[in-house]
Amino acid sequence: MKSRLVLIAAAIIWGFAFVAQRKGMESVEPFTFNAVRFFVGCISLLPLMVINRRQDIHKTTSVKTILLGGALTGLVLFIAASLQQMGMVFTSAGKAGFITGLYVVLVPIMGLALRHRTGVWTWLGVIASIAGLYLLTVTATLTIEQGDLFVLASAFFMAAHVHLIGHFTARIGAIRLSLIQSAMVVTASLIAALSFESIRIEGLMDAAGPILFTGVFSIGVAYTLQAIGQSKTPPSQAAIILSLESVFAVIGGWLLLGETLAAKELIGCGLMFVGMTVSQLDNALGSALQSRAKKKAEL
Repeated sequence: MKSRLVLIAAAIIWGFAFVAQRKGMESVEPFTFNAVRFFVGCISLLPLMVINRRQDIHKTTSVKTILLGGALTGLVLFIAASLQQMGMVFTSAGKAGFITGLYVVLVPIMGLALRHRTGVWTWLGVIASIAGLYLLTVTATLTIEQGDLFVLASAFFMAAHVHLIGHFTARIGAIRLSLIQSAMVVTASLIAALSFESIRIEGLMDAAGPILFTGVFSIGVAYTLQAIGQSKTPPSQAAIILSLESVFAVIGGWLLLGETLAAKELIGCGLMFVGMTVSQLDNALGSALQSRAKKKAEL
């Protein structure tokens, strides 16, 4: 129960982070916002790096693997974070939270290319999520708004990022990989900001609150809570709990930004949440069967 409460806390932080990201766009531009918040996130991860150095020392010491893993995961995360932040300029925090949450469904679908097995519950989840996405984003003129499209593209890169993390974490170490990839995002975002945006000190001061919240809490604190919670929670259950971030994004947008959703959009959110939850049942049932088989073998 404690581990699940910890995961819920992480979901709450990530959900309200959409509100902070939306608020931050009122003062600074997307690349600048990401560069500064991921820099703050890097600083917040340094103590964790020191604490976990004994665990990471048992990981690979290959500089090539470390640099390759950090560069690939960081580049994909940079694209995902940039698309999401650009979308936040034109869409609400609640809609962005639900659309981003689609990565939970997209991860097993992308796994098909890696020859991962995908069961019937995943496909049912995909159908429900697509129906919900249609109701949430498609207007009466059968068009998708620009902001929603950016966030939808971001969800695909988020799903790809999950697969990369799964591949490189065992070789590099979770905290070390997170720190390196965050540094990559800082570098790429800063280059993009200097190339395409106008960085203003006044704007950064006005967005100090959202930057600190998304940097310290979203990247530093929530990441730690996720690691603690998942240490005693099966991955399938953890994914379902963490998908609650989309619900808290809607709640946060309503409470703090005064955002509202039409009845059609609320139904879409409901269908997407059902789809995200149902898509994890294959993993949950598989884990339960494996656990039962293991107990029988022990007896």
